Amino acid sequence: MTARHTEHGTFVIERAYEAPPQRVFAAFATAEAKQRWFGGPDDWETTEYSMDFRVGGRERSRFRPPGGIMHGFDAEYCDIVANERIVMLYTMDEGGKRMSASLLTIELKPSGSGTRLVLTEQGVFLDCKDRPEWGLASREHGTRAMLESLAASLQSASSLSSIR
Repeated sequence: MTARHTEHGTFVIERAYEAPPQRVFAAFATAEAKQRWFGGPDDWETTEYSMDFRVGGRERSRFRPPGGIMHGFDAEYCDIVANERIVMLYTMDEGGKRMSASLLTIELKPSGSGTRLVLTEQGVFLDCKDRPEWGLASREHGTRAMLESLAASLQSASSLSSIR
């Protein structure tokens, strides 16, 4: 019989962006914009992606590293306040095995001409004792990396709009 283990944890990440809350919100709210920065590293293949960004709507993604195991992300939007807040419940799987379930809150606050993003994740990480890459510290590290990708995406979009 396999021993089961749960790790509960919360982390908060604050990040400043040189873009107004409307642009940061749009990077979460539109599938085209979100696909530019969300997911695994650049060399990972996305095999499925869908998004229905509304309260009660769902988001689903399937992705994998080159020659690697499929990862799954399934979310439901619980609360959305345009340009201010997004709350979702989501699960992560690896190779069909549930890794975690989380409540994620993203708050967007005006800060000068930019935005201060506050991300709070409250999660349960399942059977991660033997797989530390599934646990809280790894999730926080990966989330920080994605928020850096968001910054690059916002900067790139800003550069494109200034060219036009």
